Amino acid sequence: MELTQLDYFLTVARLEHMTMAARELRITQPALSHAISKLEHEIGVPLFERNGRNVQLNRYGKMFSAWVEKALSNIQHGMQEIEEWTNPDQGVVSITYLNILGVDLIPQLIRNYQTQYPKVRFELTQGNLGDIEQQLEQGLSDMMISSRESASDSQDWIIMKQVPLYIVVPAGHPLADRPGLSVADLSGEPFIGLKNNCGLKATILSRFQHTGFMLASTYDAEDLITVAGFIKAGLGVSVLPQTLGLMLEGLVWIPITDDGWYWEIGLKWRSQSYVSPASRRFIEYVATSFS
Repeated sequence: MELTQLDYFLTVARLEHMTMAARELRITQPALSHAISKLEHEIGVPLFERNGRNVQLNRYGKMFSAWVEKALSNIQHGMQEIEEWTNPDQGVVSITYLNILGVDLIPQLIRNYQTQYPKVRFELTQGNLGDIEQQLEQGLSDMMISSRESASDSQDWIIMKQVPLYIVVPAGHPLADRPGLSVADLSGEPFIGLKNNCGLKATILSRFQHTGFMLASTYDAEDLITVAGFIKAGLGVSVLPQTLGLMLEGLVWIPITDDGWYWEIGLKWRSQSYVSPASRRFIEYVATSFS
């Protein structure tokens, strides 16, 4: 059963005349008769009472037409909703992002974008790295804002920010008054690490590998705010980006003297997947704004 058959059926039902219906549909009358006969064969019952070229719905036809009208109406509404979602001027952009980025980067980005395109709506999902990766891979979001190390060969990537990383110690710690530290200076200190579902972990591991020096974690936390809380409680030291949400009282932030200690944050999307006009415009905006 095809949508064209259903459209033909409703046209014949409305005009009650095969020739007039064929003229309106711009097909031949034999082609229309064949389409209606094929539809009746598929359903298994006649739908019209026929009197020459004049036709009229029978009781089965009236029953069926009510459902066909609802079905085609629902399809039309679905097409309209998709058009509204993808329209670059008033569509919906779906983004997943790491929890910590919802404090500062994401609100500013959306505010600035809606200044230019006030009718565009955003569907936002935040979470840990595993959650938001799954959202993107399943096509439940258009794009993701995360660490560079989480990007793969099947994804396109735009750098948005390079955030400096700091060694963070509790106030009163013996290293707290140092103007700068190498990560090697943390040798022997209890280190607060991160679990694999945290977006920053891959960055920190990559930086340690470049230095040839590793620290064994005393604790592994689920997220960055927990790391900051553990440091404040005097349970250890760590490496963190100096972002809103982590600036707890009682923490001392010390610049890292080794090269390359920054957190690269960016926008990524699946390169081989469909990107709606609304999302494409947003990607172009990010590429221009952060270039």
